[in-house]
Amino acid sequence: MAFLPDESRSLPPPPLLNRGSIWLGFVGWVTAMLHNTFNQRPVIRAGVHRQILLTTVGWFVGYYLTKRMDYIYAKMDRELLEYVRHHPEDFKVAGT
Repeated sequence: MAFLPDESRSLPPPPLLNRGSIWLGFVGWVTAMLHNTFNQRPVIRAGVHRQILLTTVGWFVGYYLTKRMDYIYAKMDRELLEYVRHHPEDFKVAGT
C-alpha cells in the first residue's frame, strides 16, 4: 500500500479514540446534517443510515491519517538521530 509503507508495521497502532478520528468523524456527521438541511429534510431524523455511514468513513480516514502522521514523525526522528550519530562533532555537550 503506497499510503503506508511496510516499515510502518513496526510502529504501535494509534488509539481508537484519537484526535484525528474524532474530528473527522464529527465532520462526516456534520456533512450528513448539512446534506439533510440543503435538501429540506428533517435534519436529525432523516437519513440516519447516511449519518452513520459518513461518521464511520470519517472515523476510519482520521485513524489512517493518524497512522500516517505517526509514521512520518517516526521516520523524521530516525533520520535526525542517525545524523546526530554520524556527526558527533556538531553536537557537543555544553558542559565539556
